[in-house]
Amino acid sequence: MSLIKFQINYHTNFGQEIYVCGSTPGLGNLDETNALKLTCEGEIWSAETEYTTTGQIEYYYLLKEHGKTIRKEWGKHRKLYVSKTKSFFVQDLWKNKPYHSYLYSSVFTESIFVHEKASSTLSYFPNTVLLNVICPFVRKGQELVMSGEIAQLGNWDLSKALPLDYVGNREWQILLNAKGLPDEFYYKFVIVDENTRQPVHWEDGGNRILLTQKAKNKNSVFVEMGLQFHYSYFSFKGTGTAIPVFSLRSESSFGIGDFLDLKKMIDWAALTNQQLIQMLPINDTTTTQTWRDSYPYSAISCYALNPMYLGLSDFPLKNRSKMKSFLKEAGELNKLADLDYEKVLSLKKRYMEHLFEQEKGDILTSEPYRIFYEKNRFWLFSYTAYCYLRDKTGTARFADWGEFAVYNEKKLQQLIEKDPDAKRITDFYAFIQYLLDKQLSEVQKYAHKKGVALKGDIPIGINRDSIDAWTTGYLFNMDTQTGAPPDNFSFFGQNWGFPTYNWFAIEQEGYAWWKNRFRKMADYFDAYRIDHILGFFRIWEIPMHSVQGLLGYFNPALPYWTEELNMAGIPFDEDRMVKPFIHEAFLPEIFGEYAPEVITEYLEVSGWQRFNLKKEFDTQRKIQQYFSGRTDEKSLRIRDGLYSLCSEVLFVRDRVNHNLFHPRITAQHTYSYRYLSDNVKNAFNRLYDDFYYRRHNYFWREQAMKKLPQLITSTSMLVCGEDLGMVPDCVHSVMNELQILSLEIQRMPKNSNVLFSDLNSLPYLSVSTTSTHDMPPIRLWWKENKEVTQKYYNEILNREGEAPDECSPELCRQIVQQHLNSSAMWVILPWQDWMSVSGELARENPAEERINVPANPEHYWRYRMHISLDDLLKESEFNAEIKSMAER
Repeated sequence: MSLIKFQINYHTNFGQEIYVCGSTPGLGNLDETNALKLTCEGEIWSAETEYTTTGQIEYYYLLKEHGKTIRKEWGKHRKLYVSKTKSFFVQDLWKNKPYHSYLYSSVFTESIFVHEKASSTLSYFPNTVLLNVICPFVRKGQELVMSGEIAQLGNWDLSKALPLDYVGNREWQILLNAKGLPDEFYYKFVIVDENTRQPVHWEDGGNRILLTQKAKNKNSVFVEMGLQFHYSYFSFKGTGTAIPVFSLRSESSFGIGDFLDLKKMIDWAALTNQQLIQMLPINDTTTTQTWRDSYPYSAISCYALNPMYLGLSDFPLKNRSKMKSFLKEAGELNKLADLDYEKVLSLKKRYMEHLFEQEKGDILTSEPYRIFYEKNRFWLFSYTAYCYLRDKTGTARFADWGEFAVYNEKKLQQLIEKDPDAKRITDFYAFIQYLLDKQLSEVQKYAHKKGVALKGDIPIGINRDSIDAWTTGYLFNMDTQTGAPPDNFSFFGQNWGFPTYNWFAIEQEGYAWWKNRFRKMADYFDAYRIDHILGFFRIWEIPMHSVQGLLGYFNPALPYWTEELNMAGIPFDEDRMVKPFIHEAFLPEIFGEYAPEVITEYLEVSGWQRFNLKKEFDTQRKIQQYFSGRTDEKSLRIRDGLYSLCSEVLFVRDRVNHNLFHPRITAQHTYSYRYLSDNVKNAFNRLYDDFYYRRHNYFWREQAMKKLPQLITSTSMLVCGEDLGMVPDCVHSVMNELQILSLEIQRMPKNSNVLFSDLNSLPYLSVSTTSTHDMPPIRLWWKENKEVTQKYYNEILNREGEAPDECSPELCRQIVQQHLNSSAMWVILPWQDWMSVSGELARENPAEERINVPANPEHYWRYRMHISLDDLLKESEFNAEIKSMAER
């Protein structure tokens, strides 16, 4: 039996106590209620415990007040290898969250800064000094060494310095034989090139002093644990490419990009000195089995991968005739300029069915498949049952599934056991998910070997007919829909159609649904982008009767009571301000020559020169259904006009409490506002500005801080947030505090007083980009607004004269280089904008490079690279130029 003595310096307030909790009985077996209490002398806290085994233990410190834990050390548990023949004196430093905590994400630990871990088993000297150093700054091809004034450390000669072993979690350690060491001496840690031993960085500050007397007792080990490597001005600069998987093209593609194509994309990233590839969501979106399923943000499962992305060339068919036929069909689809989603879906589905019949005997009975199924059963069973019922009934609308409209796992299990067809189909979909998982996992390993990280995308919403809605509908407000308020891209706002979240129910379950979603994503990715991170502060909730987003409201929010509105100087009248205000005078402005017909057919008189919408047309959804299929100019003019009449309100009633009211977004653009008196207009404006820009700041900050810390700490992935749109003031402080990287786009500045962001003043913890998938790439944007382009040409590019009509390769090169030189940690550019620097390789027509038009809910997502990755990898001159730009 031996002893471990712990000692830590920590300043506490009266009534506070320090405990150490660890994996041995004496430390509570990682149960905080039985943690070991330390005693205090001044600010030195210490305690000792006995142990009887040899092996690695884990432990950490925590602060308690009145018996409750109020603070814990940041990061993973400390690890110490103990021997039952030794006594240990452990001198610790409290671990706070570092500014460079992003270096602990798997982007760095598993890819960019990866190092091979040393054995956790140690052979101690009779008298040992063990130094454990926290140093996350050591890159690939570098190592950490200890140099000092004594011969054993090389007398400050780095060629003779002693290397430290990497032990994981950005920590390094070294064992010294205390018997041959002086009682005290100076030393320093140094990052060096592992081949030349040339210094990369001597740690900042003065020399360290090592006191070795405590290690010179018999069979003792003196441990300095958690020493911080001092590197005040460290900064990392990374580059990457954003490209949807479906947009990839290679000679082996089946008409759509796939996971195998990602390997060639990784090769190109590594060749051009990039460290990251960013993708759009890759989950299964199959509901209608038409081109509408091309929308990647409308997944049927937050776990299942999209079968469209299985690289089929990895799995050849043994029947040569069938294989030849499929390859011919795939080759023809692969030649198309853009994705033909329906033909590719048909091709890949037929191929996978043949593959299933060929391989099911071996794979479904294999041990790897069994392990995969058991690990993922919590979502895989419901996914396969859903796919079977969708295919059998011909609809993904589970409300139409009769006895299975409500998810019942027991009944579904009985169905599958009794029905051979159900068994075969569910096995088929599980088989495909197994292959997808295996292939994408291999791609991730391949990326790590190349020093490249993969970045995924987490959509804010779920499909209304998804498995998640079917199995856990209580976690969502199924009677609402979500979207975004109006912005520069969409005057009417956006309606995504997804249900909003029931955050109360989600919180009651400890955010398990979100955590499981993040953890599954961590199986394949090292970083992720949270789509519309503003949704964790508040979401734009739209009534189900609306088509557009103008009648939405923020949820959660603090709407007004009637008394508050009257006190603010607004004589509140529900009939005038909550119901559509329709006056005879402005109808010709909306409907033109059709105004008389509209009054007769669609309106009814409510007062002098005032109208109401007839009951059969009093919501946008009713109007949409009435005009469905009509595409003539007159019908569209009347339909859109009636839509606008529905939005002629100044306040929107709260969904939960009908006695509360939200000011309608952009109400100042309505006729209802225009017909107010000047005094009431001024009062409304004051109230409006307070509501949208001040009233909710602390409230929304509180909402986000309840959710985000729990979610982002559930994995070690690097977190980025898409914080565009109508951004509350509290968002920046929350993201900065949690070290969530923001998204910075030069032509969408966060400061509304400027037209373009200053790339040299972007926050370091951010991702800078030229465009996103929702925006036109550089060359297309250049042609959209001559006035804006002219200002950009003169003020940002510092060029004189008139801006050219086309954005030349030279101009594109300057734009890209300016972004690469920005102050942001990451510069991740769309593949189209990388290609724009080459006059020979860029796509001829910039209009064909657009991926999505967010204002169009019917958009067909079909953009593909115009040259293959195979050919791109051969473009040595171009690739050298991209590499040179990234290195500069």
